[in-house]
Amino acid sequence: MNPITLFLTLVCAVIGGLLWASGNRLAGTAMLVLAVEIFASLKMANAWQKFVILRAGRLHGVKGPGLFVIIPIIDSVTAVIDERIQTTAFSAESALTKDTVPVNVDAVIFWHVHDAQRAALNITNYREAIDRVAQTSLREMIGASMLATLLSERQAADDHLRSEIARKTADWGISVNSVEIRDVAIPEALQDAMSRQAQAEREKQARVILGSAEAEIAGKFVEAAMSYVNNPTALHLRAMNIIYEATKERGTTILLPSSMVDSLNTAVPLALAGQAAQITPTPKGP
Repeated sequence: MNPITLFLTLVCAVIGGLLWASGNRLAGTAMLVLAVEIFASLKMANAWQKFVILRAGRLHGVKGPGLFVIIPIIDSVTAVIDERIQTTAFSAESALTKDTVPVNVDAVIFWHVHDAQRAALNITNYREAIDRVAQTSLREMIGASMLATLLSERQAADDHLRSEIARKTADWGISVNSVEIRDVAIPEALQDAMSRQAQAEREKQARVILGSAEAEIAGKFVEAAMSYVNNPTALHLRAMNIIYEATKERGTTILLPSSMVDSLNTAVPLALAGQAAQITPTPKGP
């Protein structure tokens, strides 16, 4: 009962009662009959509502929003349709994917009624029907998808579900705004296996990167060896520099073969003598 109808009904009933009490029974009776007429015939639909009216069992029209009048007894309101966006949560438990993996999937659908007449006349209970259609479509989508695809391509699965549910509910005057998969749960044993697989993939990638680095370092060592092959003095100086760098830390003990020490002792004076000859100025004439 809307407040406007209730208010007018009460006003007419009070006036009729007062007229009846004052002795004017004819006018009082008329006002009471008017109150009953207003109560039975004056309806009001909110901005988001549509009233489907049947007259003697046949479709008379769709009313709303606002005030409207029906004929009592002959007309009847068969359905009040809410055209606002609705949400329906649905799920599929232990559904098998294409690669026979059982999963539990939770999803939610956003929809609204765009044709109140078809929603009232073409389906018995459109709210229950859309829930059943959503569950069936979800199971069909899971059965046609691989587990990896279902986990990685969530947006594509949402779009597929939306288009499939919209196709099945189009004759009911229902529009599907969007479908969102909220969660995909897989068995714990499979989660452990996937975790180990991911760890193995990461270790494999790390080893590949390490091998690439080792190959690059080996190439640099080859280039350095080619630089030293014709210059043994530079090689001995580099060896002495490495020994010096290694002995910077206190308490470091280095064991060198005696042959290496002898080679360093012969190479260094030669190198120093060569450097001295390069920097000694040439004497000028008298």
